[in-house]
Amino acid sequence: MTTSRQHPLKSIDWVTVGVYLAFVIFGWMNIYSAAYSDAHPNPFDFSQEYGKQFLFVLVSGFIGFLILYMEGDFFNKFALIIYAVFILLLGLVLVIGSTINGAKAWISLGGFALQPAEFAKIGVALLLAKYVSNTKPNFNAWQSRIVSGAIIGLPALLILLQPDVGSLLTFVAFILALYREGLSGNILIVGLGAIVFGVLSVIMGFNQIDYPFFGQNSGVFVLISIVIVVCIIFLILIRNFVVPRNRRRLYIITTAAMIGASGFSYSVNFLVDKVLAPHQKTRIYVTLGLEERGEEREMADDQQPNQEVAKKPKRDPGYNARMAKIAVGNGGFIGQGYLKGPMTKNKYVPERWTDFIFSVISEEWGFLGSSLVVGLFLFLIIRIINLAERQRSQFSRVYGYCVASIFFMHLLINVGMVIGLAPIIGIPLPFMSYGGSSLMGFTMLLFIFLRLDAERLSVFR
Repeated sequence: MTTSRQHPLKSIDWVTVGVYLAFVIFGWMNIYSAAYSDAHPNPFDFSQEYGKQFLFVLVSGFIGFLILYMEGDFFNKFALIIYAVFILLLGLVLVIGSTINGAKAWISLGGFALQPAEFAKIGVALLLAKYVSNTKPNFNAWQSRIVSGAIIGLPALLILLQPDVGSLLTFVAFILALYREGLSGNILIVGLGAIVFGVLSVIMGFNQIDYPFFGQNSGVFVLISIVIVVCIIFLILIRNFVVPRNRRRLYIITTAAMIGASGFSYSVNFLVDKVLAPHQKTRIYVTLGLEERGEEREMADDQQPNQEVAKKPKRDPGYNARMAKIAVGNGGFIGQGYLKGPMTKNKYVPERWTDFIFSVISEEWGFLGSSLVVGLFLFLIIRIINLAERQRSQFSRVYGYCVASIFFMHLLINVGMVIGLAPIIGIPLPFMSYGGSSLMGFTMLLFIFLRLDAERLSVFR
């Protein structure tokens, strides 16, 4: 229930808006540096990436401030419809979408390509918040877990079919948001265990070892066999050393772990081997140290741009990751200076204005500049959490935690892949990477929460 509305802009958190503007402006500056061409020095040249990004900034800003003038109740009332629209778009992209970088993830609209996955996060966050606020679910019950899992899992499945693994991984963020609402920490433990087990599955599946009794290329089956043997030993120990009243529960847990781990190990390798695009598999192998680097490519003089390198670079499996790390290290403490990064100017770093924009920031602004960017992101995330905690509406609180979790996941993966701690999977840095869908999607995510926050005082508990 709400009281009469105040002026739409009166209670807006302008500190967060200021941080948003700082990100957008600084991001556009670095996109200009990353895509700069002597033939097109005008920063407002709309034929170039930086000119297009300037248009995206204007459109996103307009959308953001338009949202601030909307009724906050709109997003609660129409959460299901918004979710359904984005689900339809995710389904539509599988039929008429354009394939870019091995993923059928874009819908061409004239000269603009729309990526529904960037907007689907909004629908999931809204519907998840509506479900939690309306039903007050007990996340210790399987029914609540299944419903919330279905809300998250349906768009994730459609994204997997594209396949766009990078966007898929960001949906894990919604699970983090539910811990505030009572989701058990055991799921986090299971998740961490799944990561470790998944890595082991990939490593053993990749190594072509002739295992006794199993043969060559049977690492996955060896791992599954080890799991089964260990679980059988546990079952025997439970039978002999656990009191009868506790045995049934432990039997179920151990059996479920055996079946789940075996199926998970096989599915991980099936996903890597059959679903992922070749370049995506290579990136995972390189990150895990499973694939030898190719021959070192000769670098051109730092002061003279090499056009041949820009057009037809000789790529080995770890080229992208290695060039990004070199650019980061090349920045030193204070950076090479704006428009003066040799790795950027000589076009050694691929996708430098999109996925690898952080490498441009690190090279030209150094450790100080990159630390400031990371610190400002952490400030934004913490501020959103603080704003979420002061909400009188559970809907607004859950949505706020979803927004914070999404930003955190993107920051973690994007920076991680640039510095070599995560596979290169195509995750944009919020507000800073080139792309209209990404910028508009993140803007809508943030400004919807700002609108909800502005109405918190008019909401009765």
